[in-house]
Amino acid sequence: MKEIVVVGSGVMGRGIAYVAAAGGYIVTLVDVNEAALENAKNEIGSVFEKGIERKKLTREQAEKGQANLSYSRDLKAAASTAYLIIEAVPEKAELKQSVFEQMERDAPAHALFATNTSTMSPTEIASYANRPEKTIGMHFFNPVHKMPLVEIVRGLETSEETAETIRSVAEAMGKETVVIHEFPGFVTSRMSALVGNEAFYMLQEGLGTAEEIDKAIKLGLNYPMGPFELVDLVGLDARLNNLNYLHEKLGEKYRPAPLLEQYVKAGRLGRKSGKGIYDYTETGEGVKK
Repeated sequence: MKEIVVVGSGVMGRGIAYVAAAGGYIVTLVDVNEAALENAKNEIGSVFEKGIERKKLTREQAEKGQANLSYSRDLKAAASTAYLIIEAVPEKAELKQSVFEQMERDAPAHALFATNTSTMSPTEIASYANRPEKTIGMHFFNPVHKMPLVEIVRGLETSEETAETIRSVAEAMGKETVVIHEFPGFVTSRMSALVGNEAFYMLQEGLGTAEEIDKAIKLGLNYPMGPFELVDLVGLDARLNNLNYLHEKLGEKYRPAPLLEQYVKAGRLGRKSGKGIYDYTETGEGVKK
């Protein structure tokens, strides 16, 4: 059975590991932080249990999926037998470079490399290793087990064979796919960043409360989540990093709203910190401060 290694056990990494294991792959989730791995293991177990409760999975399927999963701090050992390595570390070029350099050293020559970046260049990331034809963007969405799309992003030298193989892998994980060519922000991140940033400008200008803006977008434009609900889920710091990158690459229309920068400086990063636009410290559902 083909082996997939996921590097980074944060929200995205653990979600990718879950759908890969549920899709029948042997999966190793790698992180240098033991506590992060333990948290990921508990969260993935919870998602399997909820899948059974909601009749998305049988007990047998859940047990098989969990049996497919292992957890490790040793990327070298995990990479040595990998068919595909999916990097899911934070959006910092120096961190991704370090991970890809180690992947190149330790993975077999046939292994494919994917990055879960939401805005950065797969071509640039591929330059950190020596197999650009086997490197591609594989952009999952949060929460991974619920969101149906994987945005597959071809770099300058990504081969047709790699793109088709990754499409097949994503489909085995139960995902719909689009295959696009690289450009900063791709399709989804460019659009989402614009909408989310404009919402911060509206809030900053006093146009309405966060609840009112979210409700208007959901009911008026038929979005499943409001822009503030979404940014609290993905993390205000992650959104700010993406906007800074897009501002640098695509110009003034992506300049981050000052209010977003203030929230991040205050440590209000969203659900993961307990407070973002909404306050999750008491109910867990989000109450505007």
